[in-house]
Amino acid sequence: MVKLTRELVDPVMVAAFEGWNDAGEAATLAVEHLAKVWDARELCALTPDDYYDFQVTRPRMSVVNGLAGKVEWPTTRVAVATPPGVGRDVVLVNGPEPNMRWRSYTADLMSVARELGVKRAVMLGSLLADAPHTRPIPVTGIASPVELGAGYGLEPTTYTGPTGIVGVLHEALSEAGVDTVSLWAAIPHYVAQPPCPKAALALLGWVEDLVEAAVPLGELPEDAVAWEANVSELTAEDEDISAYVRGLEEAKDTAELPEATGDAIAREFERYLRRREDG
Repeated sequence: MVKLTRELVDPVMVAAFEGWNDAGEAATLAVEHLAKVWDARELCALTPDDYYDFQVTRPRMSVVNGLAGKVEWPTTRVAVATPPGVGRDVVLVNGPEPNMRWRSYTADLMSVARELGVKRAVMLGSLLADAPHTRPIPVTGIASPVELGAGYGLEPTTYTGPTGIVGVLHEALSEAGVDTVSLWAAIPHYVAQPPCPKAALALLGWVEDLVEAAVPLGELPEDAVAWEANVSELTAEDEDISAYVRGLEEAKDTAELPEATGDAIAREFERYLRRREDG
């Protein structure tokens, strides 16, 4: 299934899926950014007929100069990138969440992971939450083993409820002995329209740590600043929403006050320096 010109070096998988797992399209934006800045090359794609209902996840076409172009079918693509100066490869998985046959879909991705020799996987997701857009985007998650997430200071989630393909694939990977981390960025629910570059930026900070490779950020920081400014402008036009955002800000600041200590700031600064030095 996978066409390789050489054996991959200590590969880490980073995956994101469009749809339910991707509020504000933050997770897929992060993986697409990685593919672009690390010049990823496609290895394979899953057969779309097996996993997608095309009346739900429709193919796309374009018309140029009156001529119909090639139809693009929804599918999950697997690519590989080699970040410069790191000495390891990164396997990037991106595509719509499947509409059916999730177990077979998961088994296909597991076969790809085994064939490529993946020993660590980073799953990216984003969700809607009571989070103010003016504060850092919270990122929570789960890790298998638990010590892996604790070692990076990941705030564990206590979620119980419906899951998406991220949760299903996380379980399969961890049961297969792959160190697996699922990261979830919290998107302000009152501004859910995609894209959300600020949340993608938050996820990429964790990817840097877990992959141990610096990520060139390009225009994302500027896009995040512009996004926040635009949202602030829009919320200022509605007194009720403005008051609601102020309440979220106060609740967030109060909850994090005990953490705003010199030690906490020093740990975050060391984390930032470690990422830059690794790069």
